[in-house]
Amino acid sequence: MSDEIILYTNPMSRGRIGHLMLEELGVPYRIELVDFERETSRELLALNPMGKVPTIVHRGVVVTEAAAVCTYLADAFPKAGLAPGLDDPRRGTYLRWLFFAAGCGEPAMLDKVSPRKDPPPRRSIGYGSYNDVMDGLENAITPGPWVLGDKYSAADVYVGSLIGWGLMIGSIEPRAAFQEYNGRFEKRPAMQRVNAKCEELAQQLKSTR
Repeated sequence: MSDEIILYTNPMSRGRIGHLMLEELGVPYRIELVDFERETSRELLALNPMGKVPTIVHRGVVVTEAAAVCTYLADAFPKAGLAPGLDDPRRGTYLRWLFFAAGCGEPAMLDKVSPRKDPPPRRSIGYGSYNDVMDGLENAITPGPWVLGDKYSAADVYVGSLIGWGLMIGSIEPRAAFQEYNGRFEKRPAMQRVNAKCEELAQQLKSTR
């Protein structure tokens, strides 16, 4: 069983969340580049029938869905300190906001930029309303500087990625709290390394078309 971590990703996708998580951990990994403009490889579909990224393989285990990838990796490499331990009171807050961002934040933001023609009743939507979600996200990063206060964690990997993406495409309100948080997030060395690497990967994809 190999201890190598394989990351299936695309530089212009949610795969960047898994990429950033690995950089924050500081562990070795190998990238398998996925080109969405070509037919999804049989290799990726065998691992993840949805063909989504990030998909990782570690010690024979396949993990998909960005929030699950963050949670799995943080627990698999506890020395990096990116997740509170099972007996740490902060564990609940950590899990709460990590999965709020995935389960409520992303769907609300997508509905914001691509409204449904016939939206279901509010009570039927898991996130309630867009304004509820914006208030929730602001609550998650207040008082800051990170979700767990002074402690940066895998929850910030997801929440920060979501806020940065949302500010860029206009699906998140440019509240001062979001802009200040995003400024801190973008300055992290791991984030800067990912941005530089993703530029290289994007050029690599272009060169093969």
